[in-house]
Amino acid sequence: MPILTKFRLDRARLAAPQVFESLREAILTLELVPGAMLVRSELAGQFGVSQTPIREALLRLEEEGLVEVFPQHATLVSRIDVAAAREAHFLRRSIELEIVRTLALQPPPGLVVQLQAQCALQESLAAAQRYDDFLGADHGFHRLMYEAAGVMGLWALVRRYSGHVDRLRRLHLPTAGKTGVIMRQHRAILDAIDRQNAPAAQEALREHLSGTLSAVDDVCAQHPDYILQG
Repeated sequence: MPILTKFRLDRARLAAPQVFESLREAILTLELVPGAMLVRSELAGQFGVSQTPIREALLRLEEEGLVEVFPQHATLVSRIDVAAAREAHFLRRSIELEIVRTLALQPPPGLVVQLQAQCALQESLAAAQRYDDFLGADHGFHRLMYEAAGVMGLWALVRRYSGHVDRLRRLHLPTAGKTGVIMRQHRAILDAIDRQNAPAAQEALREHLSGTLSAVDDVCAQHPDYILQG
């Protein structure tokens, strides 16, 4: 089993949520690739905890479809389910089309400046080819819009269902020119909100969110061992 590289236990917090967050990040960034075996005893040793928080974390990951638990046998990182990715995309698009419309009709004070700063951060991360951090900044851009619209509960909902589509995006991101396309699309969304042009904001968002799934056949062809297609 791979040794995880980005974890430090905060003894002031419960262990199980931290283990869950760390394993989830490792799965979404493909540090733990589809098909990787997760051994509870080895994970407990790596995290420096008992097997109880490991078990709790794996159950949560199973609920999100990110691991498959075979009792008395093994726990494996799940393959990327294209059908689940399409459902998550449908949910996110439906919510965010209304969010950008709301924000464009009446942009909250300071939002445009915050989004501009997030775009600048993404540009620096893209230049350094720091893809995992780039995706984190991408999520930050969208999170700012949910926060500005006052619907952070929906952000939590979208993130809970995003595991399969996020992994597809991570596989697609190194494609030549992909980060540049994402940044141009973010700028288009930002510009439309700034101009208070709701239809343009929705159109820019629709184009932005269509990117990875429009290329899903290419991603699947390049990584067939990682993909589950119904």
